[in-house]
Amino acid sequence: IVELTDETFARVVLENQSKPVLVDFLAEWCGPCRVLAPILEEIAKQYQGQVVVAKLNIEEHAATAPKYHVRSIPTLLLFKQGKVVATQVGAASSKELSGFLEPHL
Repeated sequence: IVELTDETFARVVLENQSKPVLVDFLAEWCGPCRVLAPILEEIAKQYQGQVVVAKLNIEEHAATAPKYHVRSIPTLLLFKQGKVVATQVGAASSKELSGFLEPHL
């Protein structure tokens, strides 16, 4: 899982033309974010080579989330060729995340 910053977001997410990028917007104090973390690790392994999985701590890097109207966390945004193609708000199971990703691969 790639750790994003406000500075690296454009390069890693928006300029990636080869693979979809799943971005997890989170904070350390967020319980559902902690629940989602191991599920995202599993998804990263399952879809290795097909999807880039990344996370952005909104407290440490506060400039990016407002640009994408992230109002609650965890929020997952799936980017494809620099555009948001799907949004998932709240924690989800591995099966739900697979269903979220599959149509965009």
